[in-house]
Amino acid sequence: MTDPTSTGDPGRRLPVRAVIKGEQPGHLDPAQVASMYERVGGDGWFVALVDRFYGGVATDPVLRPLYPDQDLTQARQHLTAFLIQYWGGPMTYSEQRGHPRLRMRHVPFAIGPSERDAWYGHMACAVAAGGLSEADEGAFLTYFAMAADSLVNRPGQPPG
Repeated sequence: MTDPTSTGDPGRRLPVRAVIKGEQPGHLDPAQVASMYERVGGDGWFVALVDRFYGGVATDPVLRPLYPDQDLTQARQHLTAFLIQYWGGPMTYSEQRGHPRLRMRHVPFAIGPSERDAWYGHMACAVAAGGLSEADEGAFLTYFAMAADSLVNRPGQPPG
């Protein structure tokens, strides 16, 4: 399997969001670079991803208490819009909510190792069910692992 972010120079990598269509790394034609948003088929894939994810969150005893919405509608909308924007789609999230400021938005919620692991577990299952290529699935899982780690704000919190 080739790494779509490799440029051939070990010190320089392409952004994960930029996926090459047929060009050799290091010889990029901007017209040949597609966002992950385009690769997965646009909004519909992200809506389905978030639906699968929140299907797990809805019954998770660790995560569900962190979500104030009774039906998770607002959380679904925010995550869907954020992911669409992050992965190269329309800028709707920022137009409606401003800069993502993910760490700041999550400060009110106690996120320790248990919450991180539960969140990532549900997201990894949702991604795995998305019918992606191995490389694209890997890109999503790498991003979500980093995101989950970065939102931990109670690192010493005991599990469970």
